[in-house]
Amino acid sequence: MPETLEGIRVLDLSRVLAGPWCAQCLGDLGAEVIKVERPGTGDDTRHWGPPFLQMETGEGPGESAYFQSANRGKRSITVNLADLDGQQIIRELAGQSDVLVENYRVGGLARFGLDYESLSAVNPRLIYCSITGFGQTGPARMRPGYDFMIQAEGGLMSLTGEADDRPGGGPTKTGLAVSDLFTGMYAVQAVLAAILERERSGQGQHIDLALLDSTIAGLSMMAISGLITGTSPPRLGNAHPHVVPYRLYPTADRPMVVAVGNNAQFARFASAIGLSHLATDSRFATNRDRLQHREVLDGLIENQMRGQPFSHWDAALTAADIPFAPVNTVLDALNLEQTRARGMRIELPHASGGTVPSPGNPIRLSRTPVRYRGAAPALGGDTDSILREVLGKSSREVKRLRAGGSI
Repeated sequence: MPETLEGIRVLDLSRVLAGPWCAQCLGDLGAEVIKVERPGTGDDTRHWGPPFLQMETGEGPGESAYFQSANRGKRSITVNLADLDGQQIIRELAGQSDVLVENYRVGGLARFGLDYESLSAVNPRLIYCSITGFGQTGPARMRPGYDFMIQAEGGLMSLTGEADDRPGGGPTKTGLAVSDLFTGMYAVQAVLAAILERERSGQGQHIDLALLDSTIAGLSMMAISGLITGTSPPRLGNAHPHVVPYRLYPTADRPMVVAVGNNAQFARFASAIGLSHLATDSRFATNRDRLQHREVLDGLIENQMRGQPFSHWDAALTAADIPFAPVNTVLDALNLEQTRARGMRIELPHASGGTVPSPGNPIRLSRTPVRYRGAAPALGGDTDSILREVLGKSSREVKRLRAGGSI
């Protein structure tokens, strides 16, 4: 069975996370992804550790877990973009590619003649995806942008963490680089849309994505709430801004999340925890009432649930069909029976021997399923083969380019 994006070649000039995440997702869907890296050092995140990958022999490539997370299945070519021959290699590869992904600062590739205008003249069908902190336009376009600062500037940190008047209160970043991940996933959508449009027009186009834009878009209902009321939503820690009870609650031995989404569930929940009278209390009759009396209701629930261990509430809430969950560690989640049953824990072969453990791709396609080509590539491990197979370079020409510092 052919893969969904079989025959699509992606030239990945991006580094760190947002761009590489986009290219990795396209690769999972069947695209051939050629990752362009700096000779000698490669993507910055190859060195962002520990932890670093080690093979079973104890001698591994020394690549970071971070790099492995966003570069599986790619081929790596090293190219010196400051070198004229190196620039020509990129032009030739762009001429043979469908998509180019880059995250240089605005104008960064133009000085090498590798911007969209230059490369679209070489290949009018090229889809050129630029990812920056603040976008290609606007007064902040020249500013550098990393996920942490974007979470702060984009309002996300103001929503994350406990309120200022609670222990440990204050704005907090999320545990993952979600501004990067949001942008990477929006980039996948944009590239797929551009590929579809190209089928009609025959023309490529420039995609302009910004971490700030993606983070603003990801504020979703919190943004709408703020715009409607004229007041920024407060931080509520593990509580839900619009639904009660819907938060983290303590038990006798470990915390758990309870997510009660409607009045019928609330009545069953109250009965399951031995407080059935709450469902007939006028203060808690509807979600609007429960929001108004949130602190009183949460206090009653907390006092009750502290009296029994998680295992007790696990059985009681399961029997009552109430949405709830334990607070798992990362390894707890990766070891879940459901995680394994869904193929979300995989082992990928690495060119240096052994395998690399990884979470899988969540996309499930019935006819053209996701396929994995392997772990992230060794730095420049495919340089010679790409130059020969894709660009038709001779062995003598490859040796000349290497001797001249172009690759």
